[in-house]
Amino acid sequence: MSWLETYRGTVYRWEADAVEHFTVAFYFERLEDATAALLDSLGLPDDTGDVTDCRVRYLREFRVADVLHIRSGVLAVEGDQLVLAHEVVDSASDTVCTTVEQRVASIGAGPRAAAAARTVTWSVPPERERPGAAPVAPPDGDRGFIDVVRDRIKPWELDRRGRADWPAHIHRFTAGNAQLIAAFGMTPEYMRERRRGFSTFDFKLRFAGVLRVGDPVLVRSALLHVGGSSIRIFHRLTNAATGELAATLEQSGVHLDLDARRPAPLPDELRERARPLVVGAAAPAGTGGRS
Repeated sequence: MSWLETYRGTVYRWEADAVEHFTVAFYFERLEDATAALLDSLGLPDDTGDVTDCRVRYLREFRVADVLHIRSGVLAVEGDQLVLAHEVVDSASDTVCTTVEQRVASIGAGPRAAAAARTVTWSVPPERERPGAAPVAPPDGDRGFIDVVRDRIKPWELDRRGRADWPAHIHRFTAGNAQLIAAFGMTPEYMRERRRGFSTFDFKLRFAGVLRVGDPVLVRSALLHVGGSSIRIFHRLTNAATGELAATLEQSGVHLDLDARRPAPLPDELRERARPLVVGAAAPAGTGGRS
């Protein structure tokens, strides 16, 4: 095993969300650091090695003041692409809390050779797909999508290559999620009064374009599935000026009891309000576990 430690730190109080745990955008802040460290170790310069796809499985939550580290490695070399693995670990208990699988395109012969020294296998094998998270093709067209975010990329949201960083994308998807679930009654008032929240357990993220400082952005989102407690959402993030697709996210989560820290049944009245908003998917995308 050739895991490389690529990050070590803690969860700060300002990084907790309304569900009282580590905000997903800040996971991606750490993952951006971890990915850069791993790619640097493989000899990939800053202007190559674009991450195109990212699959994240959130197995256990982090809370304020928890300590964590990330170990990273290479799952496979496929032509001019690398498949990377990251495990986010609770440093106090040595428990794997999150697994991340990434596909990196446009690599050269040098990084392919270096990758052989970083080959790893998962410490915690991926589980079967949870209900409501089975792979499906993205929705066709715009039917059922609603506008959920409009703003611009800020100067402090750029990465070391001068592009919008990963947290810039994820913060907007999080805002879009809040707008969409409020549309069928999971409003902030409902969640405060009932001590309920939305907790993500699975991300299928794809980067399709580049956003730069000042670019206007638009997120449009739709419901793909509403179950007993599970909810699946599809988001599209575009450059609002050009219409160019920047990223998509298929987000699966549960209606969470904030006190028990367990999934709670979605009330019948909310489920009934949500069902007319669910859009159909085109066809099964296959049986592969990667996005």
